[in-house]
Amino acid sequence: MMPWCRRCHRELPKGIALKPAWNRPLTLLRHTWAGLVNIDQFRWLVRRDVQEQLVLAEREIGAKHVRAVGMFDDEMRAIGPDPRQWREKDPRPRTNFQIVDYVIDSLLDRGLQPMFTTTFMPGALAAGERTVFTTRSRVDPPRDMAEWARLVRSSVMHARDRYGLDVIGGWYYEVWNEPNLRNSFFSGTQTDFFELWRATRDAIKSVDADLRVGGPSTARVEWIPEFLDWSRSHDCAPDYLIAHIYGNDGASGALSPFDGPQEERETRSPHFASRAIRGTRRLLDKLGFRGELHWNEWGRTWHPCDELRESATEAAWIVTTMAEVSQTADRFAYWCLSDIYDQVGYGAEAFCGHYGMLSLQGLRKPSYIAHQLLERLGHKQVSTSGAGLDAHHHAMVTRDGDQVRVLVSALPDSAEAVPTPLSVEVPLPGRPAETPRLYRVGDRENNILATWRELGAPPVLSRAQTAALQAANGLTVATASAVRVEKGPGGWTATFSMENPGVALLETAMMGRS
Repeated sequence: MMPWCRRCHRELPKGIALKPAWNRPLTLLRHTWAGLVNIDQFRWLVRRDVQEQLVLAEREIGAKHVRAVGMFDDEMRAIGPDPRQWREKDPRPRTNFQIVDYVIDSLLDRGLQPMFTTTFMPGALAAGERTVFTTRSRVDPPRDMAEWARLVRSSVMHARDRYGLDVIGGWYYEVWNEPNLRNSFFSGTQTDFFELWRATRDAIKSVDADLRVGGPSTARVEWIPEFLDWSRSHDCAPDYLIAHIYGNDGASGALSPFDGPQEERETRSPHFASRAIRGTRRLLDKLGFRGELHWNEWGRTWHPCDELRESATEAAWIVTTMAEVSQTADRFAYWCLSDIYDQVGYGAEAFCGHYGMLSLQGLRKPSYIAHQLLERLGHKQVSTSGAGLDAHHHAMVTRDGDQVRVLVSALPDSAEAVPTPLSVEVPLPGRPAETPRLYRVGDRENNILATWRELGAPPVLSRAQTAALQAANGLTVATASAVRVEKGPGGWTATFSMENPGVALLETAMMGRS
């Protein structure tokens, strides 16, 4: 019996028959899903394991810029007492960028660039004592905006003097994080944030006017038109815009902008995030904004723990969403890279549905594998149609020279869906020069959690278990027999199977250009 789509009341296809338009002009496919990765807190960047995970991400999923909030947290000691004044009753605070320097040096040594995130408020400057969750980051506005501006300016001047303008000119500068979540990440009002934005942006620009400063970094895509209007009228417009979106943001109320039918405004819709992203693109076009747009936090759910996040469904959701909207913005940074995370508690378990694409031990989850497969795509896209492609089944096809790649995602309508087989047929532009390679993510294939369950799903891994899982955690190719290549009256065709939910990437080189 065919699986049934309860939303659209029809039977889902047993297979997909793609029709790439090989002879039509190719279009540029920007790898917007690569380039920027998130680490929870700046303080984690001093850890060797975090730096090792970043090296892995740079090598395998195209990481270039690293974003982490809390660069000015008290734990980073960016401003604090001088130890030489230890005998004094009230030692004067001073700036001290030694720990920040260590982090930035470590990133640069590994071929990575920091995102200069001006968060949060040092205790010595905060107007109050409110903190965020378990991290103790101060979220109050400054008691004196001029003091705050001096800290920001001195930090950027220090970076310029240490690394040179040619280096820091390649960084992105971000003002705060989710200020619209009042009393979570900012205790002030919208107007308070706008004033903070202007002071911070102007302090950065005072070092060099060409430094790229962005905001408002709001959750649920809120405040975008108000922010643009205010910043333009106060001569402090952003160089680029930052927004955050999660697939369950609809639970917090109606979301605008939104480009899609009313039923997809529901949190249960797998397309909620992509419709909000499309709506934002349309809004910015209407408002005449021409700068870059960064979605530097996005994901299926903002809930800290969710079992589906560590499943093939998450991988399929990531690829489906990127197939739908990756070309509407300049950067997409999935939240987040690592399970080394502590906002509602530090994880102890090997797997608990936490945010990271990499586990505490650096194990690649299906979400990470999805990014690996996306990054294997070429940069010249082939227009593709076909039977079986719909809201739940997507394909991205590229051809760079003789290299052909076909990425297919299958996303079930229900979170409770049982994995089902799905066949895919792809006409090729000629005769393959080699045996095609097939990479699949499913319930077991390229899914480290299946191997972990075979070990008995130990909540805390021993050193031996960690080593065994790491040895089994590379991206594996399916057996050669998994792909059938045949020549028929219409030319060469490749056929393979995959799972729903799941992702599959077919790669092959052609004998020559056709």
